[in-house]
Amino acid sequence: MPELIRLYIRSVIIGFAISVVFAVVLIWQDVMGIGHLILASDIGWMAGLMLVFFNGIIFAGVQFGLRIMMMAEDDDAPRGGMRLPLRPVPVTPATKGDGVKERAALRR
Repeated sequence: MPELIRLYIRSVIIGFAISVVFAVVLIWQDVMGIGHLILASDIGWMAGLMLVFFNGIIFAGVQFGLRIMMMAEDDDAPRGGMRLPLRPVPVTPATKGDGVKERAALRR
């Protein structure tokens, strides 16, 4: 099996494991009354299953994205191309003799 597929499967398993822990903590802590809604209903198991499933999709995608981004190469390696050095441009402040009164008159 290719390494990328194994990486994806591991990320999905980790994401769904995080989702199960997240859903259990939400129900246990009764955040916004969701624990009472799930445990007091006769079809609450379906809501709990949907909570785990949909959060699992999100967490698995985030986990896979983080794993892929952590595989990036270091930026310290020299790259190609001709870069011109940045040089500061001198800027002189406007004085009264530079037409400040004329510009102030135009603003009115």
